[in-house]
Amino acid sequence: MSAPEESVVVVDYGMGNLRSVSKMMDRTRAPFIVSDNPADILKARRLILPGVGAFGIGMDNLRKRRLLEPLNEAVQVKRTPLLGICLGMELLAESSEEHGHHKGLGWLPADVRRFNIGPELRIPHAGWNGIHHIAANPLFEGVAEGATFYFTHSYVMDCRDPALVTATCDYGEAFAAVVMKDNVFGCQFHPEKSQRNGGIVIHRFLLEDLA
Repeated sequence: MSAPEESVVVVDYGMGNLRSVSKMMDRTRAPFIVSDNPADILKARRLILPGVGAFGIGMDNLRKRRLLEPLNEAVQVKRTPLLGICLGMELLAESSEEHGHHKGLGWLPADVRRFNIGPELRIPHAGWNGIHHIAANPLFEGVAEGATFYFTHSYVMDCRDPALVTATCDYGEAFAAVVMKDNVFGCQFHPEKSQRNGGIVIHRFLLEDLA
């Protein structure tokens, strides 16, 4: 099935949480399609890059499905707004050290590394945690300071440009919970599992003028 014009496309690259993201999209009643078709990606109004799993496998899957070129054209040339979720956010970086060294999409001057925390805390960081706003972000207007979201991850993003980080979270160390650069947005948490607060973020991503 091909996406209608001006729809939201949830990018299917074989990594994880497509069902929960689809359920969230059903609740918004916004036209959307789950697709790995480059033509759908190129005509999308919004793109969502979800993901659960390992960084290297995620990038390999994007290559195997020939999605790197259409994603780059849509996001970097056409300036289509994209929201990366969890692994999808991590893939926005230049590289990751997860199970070796892997190149990412390279849209953000950042690298992904494992948590640097003491043995008293478990990895992965899994569960509800509050975020701290440090810069304005149009997706988070109406989201209170300290609002909680659902996280599950073992790796975090280090941004070489601190201005890219609009919210942090503390789990043994402060890490980037939300990033933004022009039309590219990323959430380390899962908005689709974060009840009302996650719903606010998704609705604003779908409805705000982000061009």
